[in-house]
Amino acid sequence: MLGNFSYQNATKLYFGDNSLQYLNEELPKYGKTVQLIYGGGSIKKNGLYDEVVALLKANNKVIVEDAGVMPNPTVDKLYEGVKIARDNQVDFLLAVGGGSCCDYAKAVSVSIYCDEDPWEKYYLRGEEPTCKIVPVGCVLTMSGTGSEMNGGSVITNPVSKLKIGHVFGEDVMPKFSILNPRYNFSLPKRQMVAGIYDIFSHICEQYFSGEDDNTTDYLAEALMKSVVHSSLVAIENPEDYEARSNIMWSATWALNTLLAKGKTTDWMVHMLGQSVGGFTDATHGMTLSAVSLPYYRFILPYGLSKFKRFATEVWGVREEGKTDEQIANEGLKALENWMKQLGLALTISELGATEDMIDGIAEGTFILDGGYKVLTKEDVKSILKSSL
Repeated sequence: MLGNFSYQNATKLYFGDNSLQYLNEELPKYGKTVQLIYGGGSIKKNGLYDEVVALLKANNKVIVEDAGVMPNPTVDKLYEGVKIARDNQVDFLLAVGGGSCCDYAKAVSVSIYCDEDPWEKYYLRGEEPTCKIVPVGCVLTMSGTGSEMNGGSVITNPVSKLKIGHVFGEDVMPKFSILNPRYNFSLPKRQMVAGIYDIFSHICEQYFSGEDDNTTDYLAEALMKSVVHSSLVAIENPEDYEARSNIMWSATWALNTLLAKGKTTDWMVHMLGQSVGGFTDATHGMTLSAVSLPYYRFILPYGLSKFKRFATEVWGVREEGKTDEQIANEGLKALENWMKQLGLALTISELGATEDMIDGIAEGTFILDGGYKVLTKEDVKSILKSSL
């Protein structure tokens, strides 16, 4: 491994069937007023809401409701959540839901005492919080984003059609997260597979960078193989606890900063996908799947040795009598076949994108320099056209 780095993760995890009961250990550490953050109400249908509320009351907490967090949290929702928090002088934010709820809670946490517009400060200018930060905890109900153990927070501005992520430091990371794989059982298949691809993409974004013999790459390959195996079990039987637990655990380790160590990391699939999402409001994992293959085929010649390794180590492609390029392309074909098995979107047109959006999507795509080729805006347009 090359370079120098430090590693620490500030989030405490509770994993398994009985993990919700650990709220009793964590809640006494924080103040009296809790902002309970959740989405469209599915937690009320499956009974989780009642369980959480009962535990909050048993710990003598005052509960302030903040419902209706959407899959791609908007800046207007952020402003609403900040107002709720300020009006009630909340001491703690408890997100019960998927990655969007966790992302949103982190955005609220750094905005309550911020004396500027948080969209301008954190998302457009990319600045760090200098104000008091209200602590966050998560009860995860959907696996994919890894938001339960990182400082990432993605917010969408529908007016400007910008979907921007900010990775905050450890002070903003959840103080604890509760991971019970059974909470994922009731997810619709489309949401489940979108989350699965989000996990896989997170790993790829870090894997497809660098050329050195890196321990992190071996970890990434093992996680990718686990995700592929467990995903095929889960689409046949969504209530297979072993498969769902492996998927949930892989999601956390895919994006809790471990796999980035010693790597430059890429993240252009996310930049492309998030810009598509800004124009279509499509499910995050589906926007990633729709642009992945065109992007990887475009950069393959510049990172050929890693794509060859991806083919042989993750997909078991045989090398005999083949060129490196043939092997690498077989790996991408194996990836495509798996994506088809899951029922993922393979084109942005499936998500509502049209040719007349290409220029706008390209303009909204942030260009990063950690991968095998730094793209031009014309490259971005070409990839997007290949994604239609």
